[in-house]
Amino acid sequence: MKNTTYSTFPVNNQSQPEPSGEQKHRNVFYTARLSLKRHASGGNVLIAVTVLALIIANIPGINQYYFNFWEQKIALQIGHFNLFSHSGHPMSMLDFINDALMAIFFFSIGLEIKREILVGELSSFKQALLPIIAAIGGMVMPVMIYLIFAHGTPYSGGAAIPMATDIAFSLGVLSMLGKRVPLSLKIFLTTLAVVDDIGGIIVIALFYSTHIEGMLLLVAFLLLGVLLLGSVLRIQNNWFYLGIGAVVWFLFLNSGIHPTIAGVLVAFCVPAKPVFAPNNYIKTIRANIRRFNAEDDKLLNRRSILSKDQMNWLKQIESASDKVISPLQELEDSLHSTVNYIILPLFAFANAGIFLLNTPASSIFEGISIAIIIALVIGKLFGIFIFSWLTVKLKLAPMPEGTNWKMMFSIAMLGGIGFTVSLFIANLSFGGNTPEITSMLSHAKLGIVIGSLLAGLIGWILLHRTLPADANNPEEQES
Repeated sequence: MKNTTYSTFPVNNQSQPEPSGEQKHRNVFYTARLSLKRHASGGNVLIAVTVLALIIANIPGINQYYFNFWEQKIALQIGHFNLFSHSGHPMSMLDFINDALMAIFFFSIGLEIKREILVGELSSFKQALLPIIAAIGGMVMPVMIYLIFAHGTPYSGGAAIPMATDIAFSLGVLSMLGKRVPLSLKIFLTTLAVVDDIGGIIVIALFYSTHIEGMLLLVAFLLLGVLLLGSVLRIQNNWFYLGIGAVVWFLFLNSGIHPTIAGVLVAFCVPAKPVFAPNNYIKTIRANIRRFNAEDDKLLNRRSILSKDQMNWLKQIESASDKVISPLQELEDSLHSTVNYIILPLFAFANAGIFLLNTPASSIFEGISIAIIIALVIGKLFGIFIFSWLTVKLKLAPMPEGTNWKMMFSIAMLGGIGFTVSLFIANLSFGGNTPEITSMLSHAKLGIVIGSLLAGLIGWILLHRTLPADANNPEEQES
């Protein structure tokens, strides 16, 4: 029987009144709390794996095995067809992680964005406006600072690297402060990071596409149309969306559009409405449970094998449970552990390993490294804070409840943790095998790791100093 953590259902047969504004508000907080717990725990794993990758990459005698492993070729082949191939060439292990597994990550991001738009923070324009504008500032300012440093240099094409905020990493740092952090501040950071992800997806789609194969792309969009039709017809089978989605991913991979975009588009096609309304589900459960009540209690206690009728009654309950959970909720709930504890840590382990032993310390403070560090630490901070301040002062949106400007400044500092998507865009910006490009990629990764580390450490210190000493977070205490 399927399970979900997003919905609660009425427990009586009477028709349910329309939820009040306060109830809707609490439902949004309930969904947000679940999201926060997942991302925060995943962020802690991400931090540990990053440190491990940096250590292994710099141990002589072991690091060569580490770097060689990611160059191994991978195949899922039937005859001459290899699913894990790009333009006829098999993927390396690193390509598989960055182009295949990360497509699953972006698929989960797409599901999260769709849910946020439908029932989450992005469903209310008033609630969403402040983090949306703050996210825009947090994307524009770092790009501008990077371009000032990179103007006329070979690495000017990496301007999008510092524009992202890593939701898992930033919430992992925030979770270290426990219930001292107002829930509204956590939701602000989460929503900001989701909007950042949307910006990153748009940038990847627009600027990281190569030669376009029109026929493959046409077939991919026809299949996306089939998925949309399935959503309209209320097809609930998850494998329908995953199976066709895998074909769409392969077509995108070989059409010139980055395959992670396929993950997002497929996610938008997954239906968010279940077949059954919760009230119908409750009626089905009660009707079948009453049949058991007609049996003798002692007889039920003695039996170890169900009768055929009893099995049918339970299967009707199981079927109803499947139909009251939408594919969007079911897939998001099923994927979060895989994404947070396997895909993202594996991506970090593969991409954060930087060989530092022959890197002069002075190189950290020059070129692409310093451009990224300043863009993440300074650009993100002032972009998020200034745009938030202007939004509140112009009375376009209110401050997050229970916060002040010192807290907002501190949380803006955490926005400089760009890690996952920044590393991803760095790989796209400097993909190549020439020594010059490889060197730029290594220095870009170094800038991302140091910039994210500084933003996280300074943000934590600022929050530790500005947050109230005692937990005063009623929404979390109720959970």
